[in-house]
Amino acid sequence: MLPLEPKVAYAAFVAVLVPVYLRQYGPGNFLWFSDVALFGGCLALLFELPLLASTQAIAVLIPELLWTADFVLRLVRGRGLGGGTMTQYMFDASIPRTTRALSLFHIWLPPALIWMVWRMGYDRRALAVQSVAGGILVIASRLLTDPSENVNWAHRWPSLQGPWPAVLGVLLMPVVFYLPAHLLLSSLMP
Repeated sequence: MLPLEPKVAYAAFVAVLVPVYLRQYGPGNFLWFSDVALFGGCLALLFELPLLASTQAIAVLIPELLWTADFVLRLVRGRGLGGGTMTQYMFDASIPRTTRALSLFHIWLPPALIWMVWRMGYDRRALAVQSVAGGILVIASRLLTDPSENVNWAHRWPSLQGPWPAVLGVLLMPVVFYLPAHLLLSSLMP
């Protein structure tokens, strides 16, 4: 059984984040892989669900490390990885500081998910489950969000437009992000 303190702290954080994000960004923002992993991680921790913890860990381990690197580089040198816009919103003065501070969950989420997987065990079905769930999430992002928000890059991918960003997201996410994280966690975790 996992300790009560992290469960309470995690659930309290999510309870604070949801109304703030809903007011600032709207409901479509909750379709981002990071937000889904935050909520999935909360459920996995509260109900001690190894498969859910495992799927969320492989879904965001690499993207969140990239987010953190982009944020640190932007903080230190004024521009992120490859000149991208991944964390540009973190430096947008029109967004309240408290809202931006909540977005720092991107930094602590991977260690939290890895801790959960370490404590509960890595469920090797996670790769298959997350590949299907991630594909559904990309398609939902394409269908349910405003193209200007480009949630999960389902509307634009550098210069690609039309259905191709969503198609590539469905096909490449499992290979580029999930598989390497799955191989790492499979080899390191019980």
